[in-house]
Amino acid sequence: MSKNPTALPPWESMLKRIVWKQLGDIQNKKILDFGSGIGVTADYLGKNNDVIAIEPNEESVAARWTNNQYTQMIGSVDRLCEFADETFDFIICHNVLEYTEDRADIVREFARVLKPHGKISIVKHNRAGRVMQMIVLLNDFEKANSLLSGNDGMASKYGAIHYYEDADIENWCPELTITQTRGIRTFWDMQQNQEIHKDAGWQEKMIEIEMRVSDKKEYQDIAFFHHLILAKTN
Repeated sequence: MSKNPTALPPWESMLKRIVWKQLGDIQNKKILDFGSGIGVTADYLGKNNDVIAIEPNEESVAARWTNNQYTQMIGSVDRLCEFADETFDFIICHNVLEYTEDRADIVREFARVLKPHGKISIVKHNRAGRVMQMIVLLNDFEKANSLLSGNDGMASKYGAIHYYEDADIENWCPELTITQTRGIRTFWDMQQNQEIHKDAGWQEKMIEIEMRVSDKKEYQDIAFFHHLILAKTN
């Protein structure tokens, strides 16, 4: 299915475009996209790279984007064992680990199939950002207090959000080191005029200012998502 980012809901389109800007220009790499969904990022990276995408949901795979060539596999962590050690230059894992109980095993498998000095891009929920959203945008003090007490959140599409800290990844797999942290979705949820979200000019201005603050810790602390880049240290 051939599409472009404007076909996505505004919040998802902006999220993808910011993540891609933060990733920079990636070319001629062997890439794994784990938990690829409908293949938006796999398709984007497939233009200039050799990409393998893994996704467990067959409906998502059936609706996947196919502007560019990439290899699609159906499955989950079970498919990672099919790859030899040190296969990939880059691994993408965006908004996946919150929804699985075997995330430590997945991260260790990532390290196994990643080449020395290879990189991993992980996008994850930030609990503090979710609390901000519940209070400012949704006026839901009950859920905000629940999150502050350490309880899980909930996503309408995927179920329970099992929050984890950025540093947990290094604890699960000491071979991996966080080399860069950036915030995403710091401001745009605070704009409650949903119609303006659809305006292309507004989106460009929002993406620009999100990028300006994404590497500043004080803004990362309240961002809805964190984008982590990890490197394999050996």
